[in-house]
Amino acid sequence: MRLFSALTSVATAAAAVAIALLPTAPANAAPVVQFTRAYYNSPGTDTRTNSSLNAEYLTLKNTTTSTISLSRWTVRDKANHVYTFATNVTLRPGATLWLHTGRGTNTASHRYWNSGNYIWNNTGDTAYLRNASGTQIDTCTWGRGSGSIAC
Repeated sequence: MRLFSALTSVATAAAAVAIALLPTAPANAAPVVQFTRAYYNSPGTDTRTNSSLNAEYLTLKNTTTSTISLSRWTVRDKANHVYTFATNVTLRPGATLWLHTGRGTNTASHRYWNSGNYIWNNTGDTAYLRNASGTQIDTCTWGRGSGSIAC
């Protein structure tokens, strides 16, 4: 019984060492897709025209060397306005995607929320990026300012 107990202790210690040696991402590692800029206050008077709505947008960048599927990923604000990416949306390595508030024709680099109202608050807001399973990937927060911010 003592031999079995000693072997169990050795196996447990070896497993603990093996787990400790597994590579892990640093706690402050950059997200694979991140917000790079928020244009939360379109230039001029807020007229709710489509061109004014589309001058309000976020940019997202793929920071990896692999294509990322954004299928069912979401972008939302503090008021819980939610944009869900379609199942066929991908972001190539190093590519940037613009998410506009208004209407337009979606392309590989420009997506449209199709909202008739502004989404982002000029006095402060937070954009949340979540993957398809709901895990938060990145955020961008701002207060009252010039109308755009680097995230």
